[in-house]
Amino acid sequence: MVPYFHSTPYTCEKGMDGEMARKELITKDKIAATAFALARAEGIENVTARKLAAQIGCSTQPIFRVYANMGELYSEIYQRAIDAFGDYYGNYRSEVVTPFVHLGLAYINYAKEERKLFQLLFQSEHRGDRGLFELLNGKSGAVSREINKAAAAGCKSPSGLFMKMWIFIHGCACMVLTGDYDLTEEETIDLLEDIYKSCAH
Repeated sequence: MVPYFHSTPYTCEKGMDGEMARKELITKDKIAATAFALARAEGIENVTARKLAAQIGCSTQPIFRVYANMGELYSEIYQRAIDAFGDYYGNYRSEVVTPFVHLGLAYINYAKEERKLFQLLFQSEHRGDRGLFELLNGKSGAVSREINKAAAAGCKSPSGLFMKMWIFIHGCACMVLTGDYDLTEEETIDLLEDIYKSCAH
């Protein structure tokens, strides 16, 4: 039997003020935004129906009126995490022109600044069958642009170069998470540019 979901927002009691209780609309977007904020701060493993309901200030009923189960909500959180990384990369600035180095810097710094979202995107089972290229390329075509830059610079196998470099870049990001990465941005740029030069030809 297909469950029936109401399209109208739900309300929940927020407390008593005199004789009447003040109510607040509980929309799907509010639930998803609160769940994403919780995942961002504490990790998706800590996004439970009860904790989410407590954050919103209502029972778990509104959550399961708009989401069939927590897995469906987790998928929504993951998509928001993809969009958040895309926004981060779009706003990330550096003066680097060497192919893949700017993207690598953004990736490593994202691990520093958004630890929980990085783990969710690139190290969790919620990734499903999404490939690394798909996640990094995003809506902006970030990887495709870097591959084209490498090809224009004379690299014979720019796609292969991307994978070789990403082994090092992902390793750096993972070291950030374990507290073992202490290179400055300038040192990171030098490292990635050396790797590019050694692998490009």
